[in-house]
Amino acid sequence: MRNIKEVADAAEMIVNGYAFTKDCENVRVLNLNNPHKAVYLSRRGDVLETSMDDIELEIVLEYYQKNRKYMEE
Repeated sequence: MRNIKEVADAAEMIVNGYAFTKDCENVRVLNLNNPHKAVYLSRRGDVLETSMDDIELEIVLEYYQKNRKYMEE
C-alpha cells in the first residue's frame, strides 16, 4: 500500500478526507482516515469494486457526483 501522503499528494481532489485520483478512464477513491476503505469507480460514477459499507459508499458517491466537475480536464 502506498504511503497515505503520496496518495493525498497525487489526488486530483480531496473531499472530507476522501482522496479522488484519476486512473486512466476510472477513479480511485481512498478514505485517508481508514485506508482499508476504498472504492474504484467508472468516470460516470458506477461502482466497479469496493471495500466500503453501503452507507459510506453512498456518501462517497454523493461527494463524487457533486464535485467531479473539478476533476475534468
